Amino acid sequence: GNQGLLFNRVSFVCLSAEEATGYGPVFEEQPVDTIYPEESPEAKITMSCRARANPPATYKWKMDSVEIDLDTQSSHYSLVGGNLVISNPIKTKHVGQYFCFATNIYGTVISREASVQFGYLDLFSSEERESVYVKEGQGAVLLCAPPPHHPGTLSFRWILNEFPTFIPLDKRRFVSQITGNLYISKVDSSDSGNYSCIASSPSISKSVFSNYIPLVPLAERPIRKYPADLKVKFPDTTALVGQNITLECFALGNPVPEIRWKKLDGQLPPNHELRMSGAHLHLYNVQFEDAGSFQCEAVNSRGKDYHAARVSVEAFPEWVEQMSSTEQDLSRDYTMPCVASGKPEPRIRWLKNGQLSHRKEMRFSSLTFDDSGMYQCIAENHHGVIYATAELRVYACAPTFEHNPVKRVMAAKNGRVVIECRPKAAPKPSFSWSKDTELLHNHTRVFIWEDGSLEIRNVTRADEGRYTCFAENDRGKANSTGSLLVTESTKITLAPSNADVKVGENTRMQCAASHDASLDITFVWSLDGRVIDLHKESHHYERTLVRQHYGCSLSPLLYSLPINKNTDNVSLLLVSTPGPPGAPGGVRVLNKTDKSVTLQWSRGADNHNPISKYTIQYRDSFSEDVWKNATTSPADVEGNAEMATVVDLFPWIEYEFRVIATSTLGKGEPSSPSPKDKTLEAFPVVAPSDVGGGGGTSRELTITWTPVQPQYYYGPDFGYIVAFKPQDGAQWMRVTVADPQAKHYIHRDPSIPPMTEYQVKVKAFNGKGEGPFSLTAAIYSAQDAPSEAPGRVDGKALSATDAIVWWLPLSQGNVDGYQVKYWRIPDDSEGGAETVVVPGSENHTRLESMKPDSHYLVEVRGYNSAGYGPASEHHQIHTKKPPPSRAPKIIGQKLKSHSVVNIAWEHVKPLANEAAIEGYKVLYRQKGHSTGTLYTTSKQYIDLPFHADGNYVVEVRAHSEGGDGAVAQININITGNTRIHHLLINSDQCNVVF
Repeated sequence: GNQGLLFNRVSFVCLSAEEATGYGPVFEEQPVDTIYPEESPEAKITMSCRARANPPATYKWKMDSVEIDLDTQSSHYSLVGGNLVISNPIKTKHVGQYFCFATNIYGTVISREASVQFGYLDLFSSEERESVYVKEGQGAVLLCAPPPHHPGTLSFRWILNEFPTFIPLDKRRFVSQITGNLYISKVDSSDSGNYSCIASSPSISKSVFSNYIPLVPLAERPIRKYPADLKVKFPDTTALVGQNITLECFALGNPVPEIRWKKLDGQLPPNHELRMSGAHLHLYNVQFEDAGSFQCEAVNSRGKDYHAARVSVEAFPEWVEQMSSTEQDLSRDYTMPCVASGKPEPRIRWLKNGQLSHRKEMRFSSLTFDDSGMYQCIAENHHGVIYATAELRVYACAPTFEHNPVKRVMAAKNGRVVIECRPKAAPKPSFSWSKDTELLHNHTRVFIWEDGSLEIRNVTRADEGRYTCFAENDRGKANSTGSLLVTESTKITLAPSNADVKVGENTRMQCAASHDASLDITFVWSLDGRVIDLHKESHHYERTLVRQHYGCSLSPLLYSLPINKNTDNVSLLLVSTPGPPGAPGGVRVLNKTDKSVTLQWSRGADNHNPISKYTIQYRDSFSEDVWKNATTSPADVEGNAEMATVVDLFPWIEYEFRVIATSTLGKGEPSSPSPKDKTLEAFPVVAPSDVGGGGGTSRELTITWTPVQPQYYYGPDFGYIVAFKPQDGAQWMRVTVADPQAKHYIHRDPSIPPMTEYQVKVKAFNGKGEGPFSLTAAIYSAQDAPSEAPGRVDGKALSATDAIVWWLPLSQGNVDGYQVKYWRIPDDSEGGAETVVVPGSENHTRLESMKPDSHYLVEVRGYNSAGYGPASEHHQIHTKKPPPSRAPKIIGQKLKSHSVVNIAWEHVKPLANEAAIEGYKVLYRQKGHSTGTLYTTSKQYIDLPFHADGNYVVEVRAHSEGGDGAVAQININITGNTRIHHLLINSDQCNVVF
């Protein structure tokens, strides 16, 4: 569909690298998946989006593929630089998938999609947990039953009796990080106590505690032994390549079982580690070959238990070949490369300027100017998505030899020479050549290649002269002239001969050559095709120089044989074999500008094969010791060159350079690096991004930005100039910030009115001068803290530990939320008060974890980003007396019919400090089921209907205004012949066996 994005059509003509300063958007920051805690006091979400572009990019955002209207008065959205800020986010409105568009005259790119979700972790149920009674020697499982939460990942710990006494995990005790349950393989008397599960959400930095679960070991002599019984079993698992995963296994049993791991279809991966006394198998940096079936085995002296499940390995999309920004000639054919791997195999999609293209591949035949733009290739499988972005510029210009004229070349007599003709031109020109005044045509010795190069074979002295290349296309024509110098060919006049030498003796190998008097000559020796390094192997080889009438030859070579006990004699055969070129030497900087340096070097050995070209590489303090290929002028440095200019450098950056020679036999070793040298300084050209701000303390204007990266400082004494003015003002105020890493500036002025719109912009400066301003952003001065106190604060106790409080909301519109503080009097002071934070849309909250039969003071105050307002008047709440601490005593149970059982109990008499009994609650459920039926009665007996055979658990407890009291429990077995088997258990006993 129409994205509503407009850009100018840009036609490109041939420009030098220094002239072509504009470019399309390239993302430097993109939005990431965000979890917003529902209880967050910050009340805003920021989704990042920043692109490097010249001219600077403008930004738009979409949520669930619908463009966000940032101009609506009631909108929660605002744009700060390219970032999207969601103020006072609402779950029903703002959960979704977001992405941003960055646009300038060269095109549009879209960011990766990122989700906004609301995170929460509810409190555990306030229901009292049942006591767990276990015979010593048996195993126990304490259920955590974590409360509702999002996202799904929680971590679990358990405490014993009081915080922070954490239960140590060892071979006998284990906490599953999947369910949160605590497993004790063999219970002993030291395990007695009250246990609480702590569930923590790392996404929202919140932890909650369960009610205590009493564990009571029951003495049994002698202590029985039990076979290994696996209770924690890892499921079939899918891992991604490069991920770390953990498989869990744990068993109950006496003696404590040992956990062993194996891979059923091979050896355990070398990247594995056993933890938690073997209960955890960690696999680090998982690879495809780690997939297979894994088995855990629990073993003790009474028996074994096994479990196996499969680990599958898949992969996030990854680029095999991706496109890069390029300039292409008008009317030529071109294909953008884009190949990705992954498991499952990724699906490929294409975008041009943010619009979906239905092409399966981006192949062009006869490029037009309309094909210019920003292209994105998207590879996606169900594990994720990756984006590649490139700018395509289609350009046209008349031929020009300004940056790459035809060169002066040398060729050996009877050899072959190629004179290159490489003008800048688009479309591709037609070529012709002349020698002196004679027009050349293809024949048996002279060929004009398709790329314009001129080849001459079997070179003679008569081929010397001036050669001119003519290039012409529909935009114009140009020519350039070079020359050819013919030299005598180099010949080996004295070749090495075979020699038989005894171990430990020396031998001499001779070599001499004739060559043109105008040329230097270098001799290179090789052994079985390997070039001998006479410097590194000087202990073994020595060379001597002999002057002859035809120049300097290397003759002879002194060869010292090593002593080798396993060898009686050695045959030597040294052959003059061509190889890749040697390393150039003496690389140095001749002159420099702010964006270029001119290098000079000395030729290395060509190793009997002409050097065809040189590659220049550079590294700087930002490239982490990585050498990168440099852009040069001319673009291709020919093999006879000893000087070139490196362009497209950054000003005021310290560089090192090296040179690599290449021939038809391969690439040679690089030269030693040049001495470090710094380019000249220049005006900054990159403006700070993400300019925005607002908020802060009253009477402040806070301006923020993302600092410029050091490679864009372009000179010393770098800093920022911050300009701001009221929305309707005419005069900009300017402030200088000298710190290059500064991210904000706070302007304090008592006369600044609250919540007033200002326009702000920031630019960089250095010792050379000032750069361009950023895009202007609109921000607001800080609001005032609430000036009123909430009124009509009221509340009441709900139980011995809980209360509810409510108040009249503030009429001011600058309230982000309320802070409720409560503390017990006279025991506690306000400094030790408990605090609850409530969103501004609510006017009530629940107070928890209070002491029974106690007086509390409660105060409420509003707050926003500027601070807290005045406190309300104190309201006093008196909590209820605690519920009965004694459980009902069950005195009878009888079968009234084939499906009804009567249960009777004694009346519970509360203690003097306990709340009066209001009635009784009876819960019955089938054993092994978590849900049941709850009855309330004021009597001391009840008839319970049983509709099916089975084992049932019946619980009876008194309830009062202070809450529910201690529980009594009875187990009932209903069988087909209506016989009742029962085990009477009062509140001091329980028989729950795992």
